[in-house]
Amino acid sequence: MMIVDAHLDLSYNAVRGRAVLQPAEQQLPDGQGIPSVGLPNLKAGGVGLICATIFCEPADEKHEGYRTPDEARAAGLRQMQWYHEQEKRGHFAFVRRAADVPTEPGNVLAAILLLEGADAIRAPDEVAEWFDAGLRIVGLAWRGTRYAGGTGVPGPITPAGRELVPALDRHGIIHDLSHLAEESFWQLLDQSGGPVMASHSDCRAIVPTDRQLSDEMIRAIARRGGVIGINFFDKFLIPPAQRGTRRATLQDVTAHLRHMCDLIGDARHVGLGTDMDGGLGREEIPVEIRTSADLPRVAEAISKAGFSDAEVASVMGENWVAYFRLALPS
Repeated sequence: MMIVDAHLDLSYNAVRGRAVLQPAEQQLPDGQGIPSVGLPNLKAGGVGLICATIFCEPADEKHEGYRTPDEARAAGLRQMQWYHEQEKRGHFAFVRRAADVPTEPGNVLAAILLLEGADAIRAPDEVAEWFDAGLRIVGLAWRGTRYAGGTGVPGPITPAGRELVPALDRHGIIHDLSHLAEESFWQLLDQSGGPVMASHSDCRAIVPTDRQLSDEMIRAIARRGGVIGINFFDKFLIPPAQRGTRRATLQDVTAHLRHMCDLIGDARHVGLGTDMDGGLGREEIPVEIRTSADLPRVAEAISKAGFSDAEVASVMGENWVAYFRLALPS
């Protein structure tokens, strides 16, 4: 069984100095906590395909980051360059078309490039350049961007976003809905007929914040044929009344998974999108998971919770494989 993890911030961490090509156990703790993701850990866990993000953080009163489109582009291209260098060194095999999607782990980890927050694309006429460089998935927002309202920043798709979306669609780029604000989420579904997914999102019914997906959003993604990746950040897994009293567990992961499957009516539209290296540390993910090498424990947990062997295989990777084979350019 090949595992797919649809959201890892490898280049963002690498350019900040984290040794993501080394085992997590050999990486030094940093301001984001104890590392849980390294290339050897992914391979040891049977992970054969990931969505590898390019994440350009906008500046605010707490964070350094980009303040202009030019700065966002420079940060994005630096991360893209890091991925290209690792591909040349044989660390990754980047998936550019449907036929490249693996069905079992290979000697080289397969990766699909995902831009989290679209500000690095300064204008629609730059989409072709990013596509040619290997980009295949774009989320318009992280927090709010020039293109759309996002997490913690309610709002619609902006006029610039309404111009960017058709350019993304013309190139067959997949839309990642994970961070879109409520208004921009529904507007994107109305404006675009292209493929959609949510790389790393959990259930608002369990954790009621705008970062999670409402029941209506979950159903809408499934109706469009999309897949939702369960996020492993404890803040997004644990019900608010219990937060601070315990660690997240794989029972919490199973609760979000079951809620989505019950809403949709089957297990064909849910997978993993752990975001285990996304600004958090080992102490902020389910207690049973120390590194990505432990992801097979997710299969054990959901099997014990009553999911069939076929459903377990679907959630652990087959759903993402089937989705990308349909959604990526041929």
